[in-house]
Amino acid sequence: MPDTTGTTRRGLLQTGAAGLLAAAVPAAARAQQAGPARGEPLRVGVMTDLSGPFAGAGSQPLFWGAEVAIELFNERGGVDGRPVQAVTADSQSKADVAINEAERLLGQEGLEVVTGIYSSAHAVPLAQRFEQARKIMWITSAISTAVLKDRNLRYVFRPTVYSDQYGEASIAFVHEHAQARLNTPPERVRLAIIHEDGPYGVGVANATEEAAKKRNMTIVLKEGYSASAPDLSTLVTKLRRERPDVILHTGYNPDITLFLRQAKSGGLRFKMLIGEGAGYSQIDRLAETFGKDVDHFCNVDPAGTQMLDWSKLQPGVGDLARTFVQRYQAKHRVNDLPTHASMGFNNTWIFLTQVLTPAVRKTGGMTADALREAALQVDVPVGGTIQGYGVKFLPPGNALSGQNERAFPVVMQYENAKARVVWPTEIAGGPPVLPLPASNAYAARS
Repeated sequence: MPDTTGTTRRGLLQTGAAGLLAAAVPAAARAQQAGPARGEPLRVGVMTDLSGPFAGAGSQPLFWGAEVAIELFNERGGVDGRPVQAVTADSQSKADVAINEAERLLGQEGLEVVTGIYSSAHAVPLAQRFEQARKIMWITSAISTAVLKDRNLRYVFRPTVYSDQYGEASIAFVHEHAQARLNTPPERVRLAIIHEDGPYGVGVANATEEAAKKRNMTIVLKEGYSASAPDLSTLVTKLRRERPDVILHTGYNPDITLFLRQAKSGGLRFKMLIGEGAGYSQIDRLAETFGKDVDHFCNVDPAGTQMLDWSKLQPGVGDLARTFVQRYQAKHRVNDLPTHASMGFNNTWIFLTQVLTPAVRKTGGMTADALREAALQVDVPVGGTIQGYGVKFLPPGNALSGQNERAFPVVMQYENAKARVVWPTEIAGGPPVLPLPASNAYAARS
């Protein structure tokens, strides 16, 4: 477990992070990776928030997932005997620290690539810095569409989903189930969109609003707030006045906790709450605070691998997923893996197996340009990763250049601090519980 008390993570961790997706590695290559890697190390930056509010909102499990990927990759031989050496940085949940740490990693450490980046508020300014430096920024979490859209970035890649997809998923889910489960035509369901006012929250909220308007659905309130706000009682009062059926909330753990406490004490009731990533993905923390009160809440995010039917993934990927889950649970003793743990492992694994490995094999090194060329050649089919999606990056000239066009989120629902997929229906583990049961403290009273 990493030490999260220091101001920055300047030590080098002799862990590794990469590896070929099991389904994509030729037998000869696997044979070369039979033993632990002991050759000249390949240095890769890993920057996340290991302290501050973002740590508990998903950034710590993001790092821990990457840590498992690195260990496993190195155990399997690294890149033909060369291990990955993680040069870590703690951006401390502060944009200015993230920028300073990026300068250190690129300048003092001389790295060609930095992975990680939890917060979209950090990713937006960092992307321009990496582009200017012509070094690779490999985003494993920050999902705001604004990070990439219309910027024509050539050295920034994001294998995970983007915020427009969150809004589309949550609204499609409500629209699909409104009549049958809420006994209300979709256009008459009363929606409230609330969000933290950084790039992440704004991006998701705008996408949610746009998706609702396309379906002629009713938005009774859309309002942002500062993630560091000390009081959200005014927002609770507005929501009580507007009486939404469904609240769609984008936030981090501290502000979500504040909102739910004040909503309960203020008597706010609703038929469903749908979180949209970040703090709502940390169900273990929410359950510690609210217990059964958060049962049957929903969340939108890429699937945690344990939520999927591994037999439906590409050959070998289920075995990889099982190994990851077992290792993560043994290290961190959790009941249900946070979604960000799968994101950290999966998106690091994609880089190291699909980008780093071919680049090093082709050129003998790992320059940013070699990594960039390899990234643009990645072509993993749907079902080829432990989160179920495939990988193909949009090329320069596209409005979202650097975005993985095959990534997609799911809607999950919680019970007893465990999640199951309830949308898309084709891969759902069963129908959703909708509306909230009468026993739930937040359930609307009929």
